[in-house]
Amino acid sequence: MSSDFSKQELFDHLARIGKATGQGHRLALLEYLAQGERTVEALAQLAGLSVANTSKHLQQLRQAGLVTARKAGLYVHYALGDPAVVTLLQVIRGIAERRIAEVEALVRNYLLTKDGMEPIPRQELLERMREGTVTILDVRPAEEYAAGHLPKAFNIPLRELERRLHELPPGREVVAYCRGAYCVLSFEAVARLREKGFDARRLEEGFPEWKCAEMPVEETEK
Repeated sequence: MSSDFSKQELFDHLARIGKATGQGHRLALLEYLAQGERTVEALAQLAGLSVANTSKHLQQLRQAGLVTARKAGLYVHYALGDPAVVTLLQVIRGIAERRIAEVEALVRNYLLTKDGMEPIPRQELLERMREGTVTILDVRPAEEYAAGHLPKAFNIPLRELERRLHELPPGREVVAYCRGAYCVLSFEAVARLREKGFDARRLEEGFPEWKCAEMPVEETEK
């Protein structure tokens, strides 16, 4: 090995990943990008940030290689730089839930109180999908569904759920999913479905984690 090799220099470069992800808004932007490519303007609206602030956060993520950018006309489109970014978010979340009391308390008191029933694991859902004994409900916005979704999933965004309940086949359990483990859309969907008499559960985690695990995915966007 060359005498010029510096392990500390290597660690300093690795730390760029930690620096880029060491901000809450950037983690949220990565979760949105895990659903599919988006413009700066679309991300700003989703995150509740100004376009200028969103652009600055994205530049930090891009410098660390976590996202890529391409320009099309007047707009810059961002996407995840590597599918393993989803795994990185899972690792961060898992450690935080186990080691940071405030995170554990927020998850327990805010999310789990919305749905005390155990979520369905990915492999179990896949088996039931193949058996045809479950209805899959994607409650994300239509553009996210188009970019990728679970096979044969119905797309009914949460805001449209109550007026479109008649589209769901009767007599079968419904499994709802959305953007990820902390996305409240599926929690809210399950609560509303149960109020209307449906047997409903949510998928453990969400679409990005399903795709990252190399489970089957369909796309309708070209």
